[in-house]
Amino acid sequence: MKRISRFLVALAALAIVAPAFATVQYTTTHRNNAMSDLVTAIGSTGYLFIVTGSQPANVATADSGTELAGLPLSATAGTVSGGVLTFGAITSEAAVASGTAGHFLICTSSAFATCAAASSSTRIIQGSVGTSGTDLTFPTVAFSSGETISVSSFTITANGA
Repeated sequence: MKRISRFLVALAALAIVAPAFATVQYTTTHRNNAMSDLVTAIGSTGYLFIVTGSQPANVATADSGTELAGLPLSATAGTVSGGVLTFGAITSEAAVASGTAGHFLICTSSAFATCAAASSSTRIIQGSVGTSGTDLTFPTVAFSSGETISVSSFTITANGA
């Protein structure tokens, strides 16, 4: 009984000393700066590529997907407010291949092969594509070559709000 009592006391002490885990939060200034850094990194020749398959593990991993469409971003990719990057006009383009969209890449140029390469210095952002619950949504993810691909609005929210 004494052992159990000591164990419970030790366990209670651990609970008091153990750090409580909470969601990390950042100031709006910090989140705005992070999103503004993305706009700067994208530069004036940014492209949004829609690609087949799952997104790579990280932006330094080679992308094995097929380019479905490459859409030019505005000369200033977007504006930032409240930790949210709202992209400006994204030019519609015809799909260059048929397939199922699975993810996107945002790169500093229109050279998809360079953007998709391992350790690419032109790939700035990547994310998921789907019809709901993804980073970028489309009414359908079945793209057909020659079909006009449009993005009417697109935002990225900084973590830590």
